Amino acid sequence: MTHRDNQYEAAFEAFLRSRQIPYVAIDESRRALLGHGSLKSLDFIVSPCSTDRSFLVDVKGRRFPSGRQYFKNWSTREELRSLSHWEELFGARFLGLLVFAYHVMGDRSPLPPEHLFSHGERLYAFVGVRLDHYACWARTISPKWDTVSMRTSLFRRLARPAEQFFSGRVDGMPNASEVLAVASRADTSDAPDG
Repeated sequence: MTHRDNQYEAAFEAFLRSRQIPYVAIDESRRALLGHGSLKSLDFIVSPCSTDRSFLVDVKGRRFPSGRQYFKNWSTREELRSLSHWEELFGARFLGLLVFAYHVMGDRSPLPPEHLFSHGERLYAFVGVRLDHYACWARTISPKWDTVSMRTSLFRRLARPAEQFFSGRVDGMPNASEVLAVASRADTSDAPDG
């Protein structure tokens, strides 16, 4: 197990180990060079035995709730660009996946109890959303910090327990046309949950 200072990444790694899901933890102390630039490192490469897909995972640690906000799902454009480049470099068998590691702070949770994971006396919910879905519907929340977020209603429709991605059982995952239909029905007053 890699030594990690980030509680969310450490909890996610413990989760993978507890489920015996094959993975590689990435050393994030250095950025990868690509041509004349660099890419933000991934957090994990997850290669489950139960599916022919492997996942390029970027873990986003959040609290649930955060103040009065639930389902905070912000990211930076740089993180999305880097993950997209990693997808291109690894090839079609690899899928970019944002895993929102929610530290459950109260009596409400983003997932049912059977999907929660206890680590270090804290309770976590690991919620995954495909990079292509997230990038398609992410909207700017801060130009200064170059951060983006999805509308909460859309995020809740597209996100799944991370474990479902790794087991190959992503029930009800919408295809591209269904994503468009979901987005068109989404309440336009539902602002991004930054």
